[in-house]
Amino acid sequence: MFDKKYLKLYAITDRGCLRGRDLAEQVELAILGGVTCVQLRDKGVSDRELLSEAKLLMSVCRPYGVPLIINDNWQVALHSGADGVHVGIEDAPVDEIRSAAGERFVIGATAKTIHQAQHAAACGADYLGVGAVFPSPTKKNALRITPDMLRGICASVRIPVCAIGGISKDNVSEIKGCGQAGIAVVSAVFAPDDVRQAASELVQLIG
Repeated sequence: MFDKKYLKLYAITDRGCLRGRDLAEQVELAILGGVTCVQLRDKGVSDRELLSEAKLLMSVCRPYGVPLIINDNWQVALHSGADGVHVGIEDAPVDEIRSAAGERFVIGATAKTIHQAQHAAACGADYLGVGAVFPSPTKKNALRITPDMLRGICASVRIPVCAIGGISKDNVSEIKGCGQAGIAVVSAVFAPDDVRQAASELVQLIG
């Protein structure tokens, strides 16, 4: 079972947030600041480029014991040696990925309702990403998940849940006690000039 400790501070890469800064360097700084899991998300590149980025980030994450998850593309995740994949509701079905990739491959799935959460868990997902819990700068039209909805989803499944969507150091306290294992962030870690400090502040606020 995927240990919920890895979801405490889950950082998702974003080329726009990096503003030309080196991807591997910023990811390492995030890990040094306390990030416990990294997701490589780069929708604007080819599979070959994504594979190259994934291998590069594996060389950064592996020495620290931090899992690397690839967004959407489970084939690239497998070929790169990454720990797993995160898929959205409209991406490849969890049970198909599990059948092809095996039991040791980590599969995260997006869920916005109790039904979606229970279905993903039944199909073999290791963890859930639930949101957007706040308005998200990266997904402006994302459906909002209230604290009560988040609490209900967390209580409905036995696999760990990671809250996502617009979370920052200014609002993270508003979702404390809802049952999630941790938070997933993009701009809250990678947008500030000091990525390591940003991650460290979030870790302290999560507690």
